[in-house]
Amino acid sequence: MESDSSTPLFTAGQETATFLVSCGILSKAWEESCLANYSQSYTLNEYEGVAYVAFPSFHKIEGFIVQESKYGEGNIQADNKFFSGLLKGNDDQPALVHQGALKLFLYIMENTDFQAKMQIYTDSKQRKLKPIIFVGHSLGGAVATLATLWVLEKRLRQSSPFCITFGCPFVGDVRFHEAVACENWAGNFCHVVSQHDVVPRMLFAPFEYIAEPLTAILPHWQSLMVNGSKHEPDSFIQDACRTLLHNVLQYTGTVANYGLNSPTESEGVIKRSPYRPFGTYIFCSGEAAACIDNSDTVLKMLHWTLLSREEPYDNIIQDCFLEHIAYGSILKHIIEKSISERKSAKPDSESSYKMGLSLQLEAIGVGAQNDYAQIALQMAGYMECKQSTNVANLAIELSEKQCSMAELEWYKERCEKQDDITYYDSFKKHDRKDIDANLRRERLGRFWDDIIEMWENHELPSDFQSQNKWINAGTAYRRLVEPLDIAHYYHMSMGEGNYLSDGRSIRHKVLQKWMEEKEKTRSSRGQKARTKLASLTQDSCFWAHVEEALKDLENLKQQHQCSERLEMFEGYVTKMINDGNISADVFLETSSFMEWWNKWKEYKQNQFPDWSSPLYGIMENESWKR
Repeated sequence: MESDSSTPLFTAGQETATFLVSCGILSKAWEESCLANYSQSYTLNEYEGVAYVAFPSFHKIEGFIVQESKYGEGNIQADNKFFSGLLKGNDDQPALVHQGALKLFLYIMENTDFQAKMQIYTDSKQRKLKPIIFVGHSLGGAVATLATLWVLEKRLRQSSPFCITFGCPFVGDVRFHEAVACENWAGNFCHVVSQHDVVPRMLFAPFEYIAEPLTAILPHWQSLMVNGSKHEPDSFIQDACRTLLHNVLQYTGTVANYGLNSPTESEGVIKRSPYRPFGTYIFCSGEAAACIDNSDTVLKMLHWTLLSREEPYDNIIQDCFLEHIAYGSILKHIIEKSISERKSAKPDSESSYKMGLSLQLEAIGVGAQNDYAQIALQMAGYMECKQSTNVANLAIELSEKQCSMAELEWYKERCEKQDDITYYDSFKKHDRKDIDANLRRERLGRFWDDIIEMWENHELPSDFQSQNKWINAGTAYRRLVEPLDIAHYYHMSMGEGNYLSDGRSIRHKVLQKWMEEKEKTRSSRGQKARTKLASLTQDSCFWAHVEEALKDLENLKQQHQCSERLEMFEGYVTKMINDGNISADVFLETSSFMEWWNKWKEYKQNQFPDWSSPLYGIMENESWKR
């Protein structure tokens, strides 16, 4: 692949890591992680205005060993009240997390004063807010990750917490990664990984292949960390390390060769682990480090940094045992050097771009001659550049599409003022005067279909769906144009069918989901009540509800169904009016809604002469006028 110097070499994570190293936060985080090993649950210490919350590395080891599923994964919402439905993937399915890590976190939540302490540190009424950094080494890093996520999800504070882990195993699956990306939380996590530390890679392998050696090694690590003993591991521990490393390498290789789209066992190839990294990864060798926050590239680097061609296998076995508990000495080397400043083994590289790739690979001990690692880093830079280019091109197209949006707004206004009809009811007739509006509707639909397809194919940044510009643009499009899609559907179906269950396009569902997910982050800030009706009805499916209510009313008159759904619809409209979420054109005398209302009022009064309701009062007094 040809690349030029304009392709970004270092991602945003590089700036984060440089800051953490230069200000001493990484060293302090490691110090607090070590101190937490003398605690049974967690420690909380303040230092220079920052609150460090640390979790022990190997507390309750037996709780981490789970074998309920092949890789130890399970629903993050199962059997606990601490995580909500917000943590789900792009397919609306709940995220999966390692159940052992979740058990360790739940133990702290349910058996300590952790929640009460966090309430103090996140409630501005009780004390001055301080920055909070959750830290953890090994299994404690997994607990720190979940604790950070809990604070972020509960929106307990205006300023976000930060998380630093050392030698931390994977925590969540692809949906977990997507949920974090959707909320734009990836920047709150920094994971430090040593070159030969096996723990961050171990969940590549099924749990049945790592449980036995891990059960032997974890207590030995715990003894070394707490007691500070220096003795060499005996033959039993060495054999366990050899078994663990051998089994893990079989599966890291699968990821390196096939990436995230590994074939399944039914196709004759090892099924890949469901876990996926997120956040910034600082890969460390003996003397330097490099940063990567592209998830696919992190997966590949976890393999290539572990199995350096320049290292004898026996040395790697020894290092995979020692480096997991030696992050203190590793950090000393990093602090003495700027990230990725080691001299390249290829000083005659053809461009600064290739020189930069060599620098990164040399820094993390892979070797500049590793073509596979070179390609992985090159692809990461290319994909980031391509995604940025795609967003820039879409922004230009969006500006051009604003003309079509403006013309549809004029169409709407002309229908109301000149023809005394809603643009929904006018478009449903499909007269000649509606041809231009239909062309613009189709053009805008294709534009947003292309965006959704690019997003699903990962051709846009991972936080694209949470960016205000695109959420606002998609919401404006949906509220203006979806009524026309509804009108088209009921015109073509001759009143048959149900748009809500059978006719609604994927783009409208996705755009609505993006808006609703963003609204969850805005809810805590409070929103002022409307003083007048909205210019566009906020529920873009309103007219579909009206059409179904008209059919329900006819069925009711023929005694084919009860009035429950119609009464629910009446309550729905009443709330929309009270909240100001409905537009004034709905109340034009010729509108489909007024047709329904007049028929519904007549039916109710025939059945119950003294009938009244909140909506009846609003309509009779025209109190919807503001």
